[in-house]
Order: sequence, then structure tokens, then C-alpha cells
Amino acid sequence: MFVRIVKLTFKKENIASFEEIFEQSKQAIRAFDGCLFLELYQDRHHPAIFFTYSYWEEEEDLEHYRQSDFFKTVWAQTKSLFEAKPEAWSVDKIETLN
Repeated sequence: MFVRIVKLTFKKENIASFEEIFEQSKQAIRAFDGCLFLELYQDRHHPAIFFTYSYWEEEEDLEHYRQSDFFKTVWAQTKSLFEAKPEAWSVDKIETLN
């Protein structure tokens, strides 16, 4: 398992549009083969900055998702809303403390 973190910075006037896109697509993303977990965060001091955290079983699962028609459609809608280029990291989870 690994974690995918994506930082998304939107134009302020596009925040509501992104939130609507995410609301409409989150269940399908989470249900995609290999996706184990999905969260969306919003920066407290910069509300135009969001982060998605998703857990994936294998790199191939994420790549299959990224090559899907669903992702291509959602990404085309989302990328037109950006203020800055998105940033993404694939990381291994080392430890969780509860």
C-alpha cells in the first residue's frame, strides 16, 4: 500500500466549482479498483488550496485509474480551474499513531 498526496491550488472564484466536481466524483474514485481510502483537505489560511490523500494497493492500480476515461473526464474539468500547477507525491506510509 502507498499514499498519493496531491496539492491543488484553484482560482478563488473556482473553489465552489471544484467542490461540486469532487462531490460528484468522490464515490466513483473511492470505488475504483485498488483505492482503499480517500480524503479531501482544505488549507485553513489559504482556502483556494486543497489536498487529496488517497491510499492505493499498488502503483498499477493508481496508473489504471489515471488512464481511465473517468479520470480523464474529471481531470479535464478540474484542471481548467487551477491557479497554479498541481503537485503530487506518492509516498509509503511508515507509521500511524492513534
